[in-house]
Amino acid sequence: MDFPEKVCFLDAVRPSCYHGGMNRWKIALYRFWQWTWGLPQTLVGLAMAIKYRRCPRKRVGGAVATLHDGDWGGVSLGMFIFVPKGLRPEREAALLSHEYGHTFQSALLGPLYLLLVGVPSFLWANLPRNVQKRSLRHIPYEAHYPENWAEKLGHKHFPKVQPNLFSSRPEEKP
Repeated sequence: MDFPEKVCFLDAVRPSCYHGGMNRWKIALYRFWQWTWGLPQTLVGLAMAIKYRRCPRKRVGGAVATLHDGDWGGVSLGMFIFVPKGLRPEREAALLSHEYGHTFQSALLGPLYLLLVGVPSFLWANLPRNVQKRSLRHIPYEAHYPENWAEKLGHKHFPKVQPNLFSSRPEEKP
């Protein structure tokens, strides 16, 4: 399937594509669920998508992934995925899969997502003692809750896309 270079913000609420084995009805249900049960994190994700509106965007299953130019890593908020520019294609694909897993956590946990996934994930990624612990003990980031759960969901549900979803195309000029 060929992807448009830009994804319209309306694509966040309308099921306008088939992708990765998700048919139109599954995409519609996924997005409906994110915009109702997962509303708090989806609104934050939409605000971030607006902030990074000049960055490349692609559809990934029912989600919208943005290749951001910020100085931070990946994050998923509702149906919005953000991954940093400059990753090797295989790392980009692995991170997209992982973040896609978080979108399913959002759909399952709804308004509890930010408390049960967002906070532990943020602390595991950013708390200096956790960063040091991972480094000294060689603990993979994905070994800890909720990251291990996101990995499993991502591997199960991530659409079969080329490993370089963003990297396969030249960078867009803002």
